[in-house]
Amino acid sequence: MALRPVMVNIKAVEHSAVGRFWAEALGWTAHSGGSGVTTYAAPAGDLVWPHPVAVCVDVVTVPEPKTTEKNRVHLDLATTSAAHQADLVARLVDIGATPADVGQGEVPWTVLADPEGNEFCVLEPRERYRDTGPIAAVVVDCADPRAMARFWGEALDWTLHEVTGDQATLRSAKGVGPYLEFLRTPGVKTVPDRVHLDLLPYPGDDKAAEVARLRALGATDLDLGQGDVPWTCLADPEGHEFCVLALS
Repeated sequence: MALRPVMVNIKAVEHSAVGRFWAEALGWTAHSGGSGVTTYAAPAGDLVWPHPVAVCVDVVTVPEPKTTEKNRVHLDLATTSAAHQADLVARLVDIGATPADVGQGEVPWTVLADPEGNEFCVLEPRERYRDTGPIAAVVVDCADPRAMARFWGEALDWTLHEVTGDQATLRSAKGVGPYLEFLRTPGVKTVPDRVHLDLLPYPGDDKAAEVARLRALGATDLDLGQGDVPWTCLADPEGHEFCVLALS
């Protein structure tokens, strides 16, 4: 029994605008959700859900705008050369991104924010990310990467690549798609996550059993006012929200 990340969920007041931004940023296609309150960005071509390789982006409508506090979950985008990095940054600014200062100082990557202020990074070329696709990593700020590695290493069917006091890294056992990285970062979580992961059981696995297993690992139930929905909202041991989806 294990779960797989299938989507990065981003909250937005204007889901269609932010969803189109992310689709264009990643070179993907934006799809309108059947409910009319989500926009799903996925690799170009016929819509396949869940995607066999990519962790896609689902932008969901919420009434509240983002606070000024930095998100504790963000995306890192991959580049293949210095010229690609510069061109990508320029293109992202043209479609609505803005420079963001999160105290990064002089670094080789560029920090931007999407049209509603969700921070993300455009990385300088790195060999590790040469085959990830446009999303290099989903990055989670945390206090204890080792503890997060213990929880998420058991929660997912992904392979643990690195664990130190400062960073823990996981990736699909198939060696495809983005990394999931936990970085030791000052501060603590004080507001609901604007960005979170959505997980999915495999065909034949029991969602209720998976949720019970996550609780035994240290996850806690989370009430976001979601009401009676087919997914289950939980929080990891440091309070980061995530959802376990139901197989359709």
